[in-house]
Amino acid sequence: MSLLAKLFGTGGKGGKAPTPQEAIQRLRDTEEMLTKKQDFLEKKIEQELLTAKKNGTKNKRAALQALKRKKRLEKQLTQIDGTLSTIEFQREALENANTNTEVLKNMGFAAEAMKSAHQHMDIDKVDDLMQDITEQQELAQEISDAISKPVGFGEDFDEDELLAELEELEQEELDKNLLEVAETDVPLPSVPSTSLPSRPAKKKEEDEDDMADLEAWAAN
Repeated sequence: MSLLAKLFGTGGKGGKAPTPQEAIQRLRDTEEMLTKKQDFLEKKIEQELLTAKKNGTKNKRAALQALKRKKRLEKQLTQIDGTLSTIEFQREALENANTNTEVLKNMGFAAEAMKSAHQHMDIDKVDDLMQDITEQQELAQEISDAISKPVGFGEDFDEDELLAELEELEQEELDKNLLEVAETDVPLPSVPSTSLPSRPAKKKEEDEDDMADLEAWAAN
């Protein structure tokens, strides 16, 4: 049994391959476990560093041992970082492959549905049907045009002749109106030849008396 088969619990004759969803979920679980391991190692590294600082030159042996443990822990942490990067790359590739598989599966499903929909269709029959529809539309348009035309009941008149006759009638009416105006024209009254009546004599005498009174008053 291969190492991958041991890790994923599959393999052997008749072994069933995991589905993409199962593999993706296992990779995610592994990422979560390694991330927790990272946190643990980082805390241990910090503790060993504090131990080394605390002992310092007082207990050189203990300080050196703490630094050695710190180095081993850092090496493990570096390995986990690399493993996580590999797992993350593999998971993303598997997710993309799974997505592409689903897309292709759905496209194939749609293609089968379209094939089934066109199964009972004949292109020649479709062309004949479209031609019949076009002919019926043209016939319907001709019928509409025929119905919308005004019916003359067999009478056909020249429009130019009718317009000429109408102009003649309008001219006759205009001439008639001008003639009526000329016949009913009333002459203006003439200027009177007699002179205006003269000023009454009595009025003249009264004016002369008023002038005499005014002269007499002025002389006093």
